[in-house]
Amino acid sequence: MKILVFAKRNFKEIVRDPMNLFFGIGFPVLLLIALNTMGKNIPGEQFTLKQLTPGITVFGLSFMSLFSGVLLAKDRSSSFLMRLFTSPLKSHDFIWGYLLPLFPMAFIQGVICFIAAVLMGLDFNLNLVLSFITLIPTSFLFIGIGLVCGVIFNDKQVGGICGALLTNLTVWLSGAWFPVEIVGKTFKNVAMILPFIHSVEISRDALNGSYQNFFIHLIWILGYTVVFLSLAIFLFNRKMNKD
Repeated sequence: MKILVFAKRNFKEIVRDPMNLFFGIGFPVLLLIALNTMGKNIPGEQFTLKQLTPGITVFGLSFMSLFSGVLLAKDRSSSFLMRLFTSPLKSHDFIWGYLLPLFPMAFIQGVICFIAAVLMGLDFNLNLVLSFITLIPTSFLFIGIGLVCGVIFNDKQVGGICGALLTNLTVWLSGAWFPVEIVGKTFKNVAMILPFIHSVEISRDALNGSYQNFFIHLIWILGYTVVFLSLAIFLFNRKMNKD
């Protein structure tokens, strides 16, 4: 119950700013519509809905890092967390309290992106549902990245790192709407080491009914997710003990 009470407070803080809702939910949909419209006049399959929908959804999920990081960083800069440190909450309770309200936002953002794609002509079938489900670990991954940044940096620094740097890295290193191999072999090798391209490819493969690389992508995503969430708990625990 104590985690849920804290999570409820954090949810209210997030939705208090309407710009959060626009960038987290509305902007990816507008981008999907624009790129799909543009793709109708471009030969090839890169801008088809089957290619674009997973990529745009992953791009939208990257904003969850910004929301979680800024919220935690702002709480650190105020006396709010200092007062909460006297409560029975432990470091992992705090992290779950920040994570839980963001997951519904990530879920809604993904649902809206996929609904928009269906309305534009993407077939609604079991593969589409499975494609959406594969994005759930990615949601936790981006939230975990944001929490780590929120523990280390202040809210302005988090805005630059998660709002500008991370979103651009997600686009360039995931192949969200262009193949990473066109930049070069070295660039592709770097991309394959990071989780972003695996997040997009596992969703695309599921959407196309291809599961031969499913577990490879999943292991990369889950590995990074566990690392970032564990790191967030560890760093937050150090912060509590220090303060």
